[in-house]
Amino acid sequence: MDMSFLFDLQSLGIEGATLAMFAALLALLLTGMPLAFVTLLVALIFALGWFGPMALPLITSRIFSFVNSFVFVSVPMFVLMAAILDRSGIARDLFDAMKVLAGRIRGGVAIQTLLVAVILAAMSGIIGGEVILLGLLALPQMLRLGYDRRLAIGVCCAGGALGTMVPPSIVLIIYGLTANVSIGDLFTSAFVPGLMLASFYAAYILIRAYMNPELAPIAEPEEISAREKMRLLKGLFLPVLVVIFVLGSIYGGIASVTEASAIGVIGVTLSTIIRGEFSRELVIGAAKQTLRTVGMIVWIGIGASALVGVFNLMGGINFVSGLITGISEEPIIVILFMMAILFVLGMFLDWVGIALLCMPIFVPIVKSLGYDPIWFGVVFAMNMQVSFLSPPFGPAAFYLKSVAPDDISLGEIFRSLLPFICLQILALAVLIMFPGITGR
Repeated sequence: MDMSFLFDLQSLGIEGATLAMFAALLALLLTGMPLAFVTLLVALIFALGWFGPMALPLITSRIFSFVNSFVFVSVPMFVLMAAILDRSGIARDLFDAMKVLAGRIRGGVAIQTLLVAVILAAMSGIIGGEVILLGLLALPQMLRLGYDRRLAIGVCCAGGALGTMVPPSIVLIIYGLTANVSIGDLFTSAFVPGLMLASFYAAYILIRAYMNPELAPIAEPEEISAREKMRLLKGLFLPVLVVIFVLGSIYGGIASVTEASAIGVIGVTLSTIIRGEFSRELVIGAAKQTLRTVGMIVWIGIGASALVGVFNLMGGINFVSGLITGISEEPIIVILFMMAILFVLGMFLDWVGIALLCMPIFVPIVKSLGYDPIWFGVVFAMNMQVSFLSPPFGPAAFYLKSVAPDDISLGEIFRSLLPFICLQILALAVLIMFPGITGR
């Protein structure tokens, strides 16, 4: 069947076809159509228009190779961990336990919130649940104590978004699948940069709190008996044990990322059983949340894989690579240009789509420039940190708005995030200037 009467895209040439593909993506996204269906529809149109109906099996084979990866099984496992955490009291007890460690330092509750955020990130790697949990647990307490509203809001959003950087990050897993690099190596390389970013947040909180004590008042002294301290610290035991088993099994070479994710689900489930929280409703609710989240990731992956596959067959990836590398003869300028593209895309697109659409183009360029793709994966994850907070569509702000008091507007949340976005950009700059931080 000849479809040339419907489409004659080859006459545009690769330059015109690339522009037409970008315009079609933008126009369809502006209609409100989900990214997954936009990319799939555009892939179908350009496959038929450039190659004809015989190209359709190429799309299906590309999709199959994406969903057939064994490592992809770890994604629903880590999402399930996060869903169980959302429905248990583990995060609440973890936050209470941190009162003992935060002590009487100025800004102690904000530091306490950051510590909880790091542990939650190391348990699941999903940011949505973390931001909501911190918004429910930490934000009311900081506001009640008289903390500066913007500082409190920023800590909850920025801390909750640390799941992007701290292993086991879903962002790193998707990058590893797309770039065909070791996810275990990505986790190892991202650990120190993730803690570095958290330490930047902590330093910022302490500096502001001690320069202007009114921003973070010290809570009234609360006498805690030794027995109560022991009870509170028990809340740390199970979460830390799960983190040790999950990350320890990966770093120790005992288990693969997929096997470690299963260990994590078992660990969190056993924790809810020990705590007496395990129930049929918890399992069903966690399963439904997991299906929704993973379904979104899979559909975006299917659409993006199909689109990139068609674009590659058209010769588009070589064309775009040539454009990017032609920006400058200096490799670092090319890397910075790619960071700028990711930064702009992060304002409008979901990180899954960005990873699957851009990395097949960017990673070969990074390798040709002599850079380590593992290092670039960590840099990409750090860049996505910014996208989670940046307006107009920063998801962390919308997550927090869903649980914040009514008098906190979305505009105020985005204004509160500006100092933390600056800290993220600083961390990104440090990571680019000193790649040895990743151990690569």
